[in-house]
Amino acid sequence: MSSESTTAFKPGLEGVPVAESAISFIDGKRARLEYRGIAVEVLAEESCFEETAWLLLKGKLPTQKELADFDHELRHHRRLKYKLLDLIKCLPETGHPMGALQAAVAAMGMFYPARDVANPKTQWESAIRLISKMPTIVAAFHRLRHGDEAIPPRDDLDHAANFYYMLFEREPSPSVRKVMDACLILHAEHTMNASTFSSRVTASTLAEPYAVVSSAIGTLMGPLHGGANEEVLDMLSEIGSVENVRPWLEKAVATKRKIMGFGHRVYKVKDPRATVLQKLAEYVFSETGTPLSYRIAVELERAAADVLGPKGIYPNVDFYSGIVYHALGIPKDLFTPIFAISRVAGWLAHWLEQLKNNRIYRPEQIYVGERDVPYIPIEKRT
Repeated sequence: MSSESTTAFKPGLEGVPVAESAISFIDGKRARLEYRGIAVEVLAEESCFEETAWLLLKGKLPTQKELADFDHELRHHRRLKYKLLDLIKCLPETGHPMGALQAAVAAMGMFYPARDVANPKTQWESAIRLISKMPTIVAAFHRLRHGDEAIPPRDDLDHAANFYYMLFEREPSPSVRKVMDACLILHAEHTMNASTFSSRVTASTLAEPYAVVSSAIGTLMGPLHGGANEEVLDMLSEIGSVENVRPWLEKAVATKRKIMGFGHRVYKVKDPRATVLQKLAEYVFSETGTPLSYRIAVELERAAADVLGPKGIYPNVDFYSGIVYHALGIPKDLFTPIFAISRVAGWLAHWLEQLKNNRIYRPEQIYVGERDVPYIPIEKRT
């Protein structure tokens, strides 16, 4: 292999731009994340998921009428066709909800064919269906796997409150609804991460939007991407007590064990979403009481600052999100599906952006195998 080709190779495409985008911006040294130029912490405080989704899709904040019409469309399309619900009922109860979500989203493409991806009407109708129906799919699978009937969505509840209601058959308190809504906003978009790149690659083939989102969901399933928030709770449970944090951390560092919820390819300071989520956690705990897992997490962040901080390794979005969801009573294996029903807004924004000036992705590789190998007849092989 030549030195030139070795230099050109970037494992994981680190630092290699693969698209121009106006959707979101990250400054990893200043802990800055913006959606269409607006700071995410401002949106989490002042906006709602429906407005944020419109912002991502359309590139600007909606007028009062635009938001009302968009909200009405989302509420009107939440219900699932009975055959799609039957499909979900046939999935194994022991399967992970992410697998159920990916299968159901892929199947949606058969119920709502959208081959004319350049048609603005097709684009908008597909975006509405995906954003509105994915929470219904997640809640339905969760209920059905426990032998309970799926709870139909309610048109009188907003996006966050309706999802909570479909899970638990009760309305959230105003504070829980606000926290749920803010969590959806914080996970809605994050530049060219693995699942977004996957969605753009699929989109570049002019595949239907349901295939685009299904491919992104499959990518998000991996523990190095969306699944880390589940593993954070397992890690905190393993630590067991606030007193055990420093001994556990010292051993983890000595054995080069990955500390879940810490570190990010882009952020070299604390993830701004983690900062917002920590405030949200304390907001929830004012109602529910502060769990041991949160006290362990705070001590772990404090202890890790001395050891990992100089290396630019700080808490990311996964570190506190699982603790917040757990405090809301949400099962651990639903954490990543909630990530997906948030991130679909960003995936769709990237899908639409990709189609505007599309060129199919076809990167090069550096071949490192043998060349000119002779074929040996089977009777002469040893």
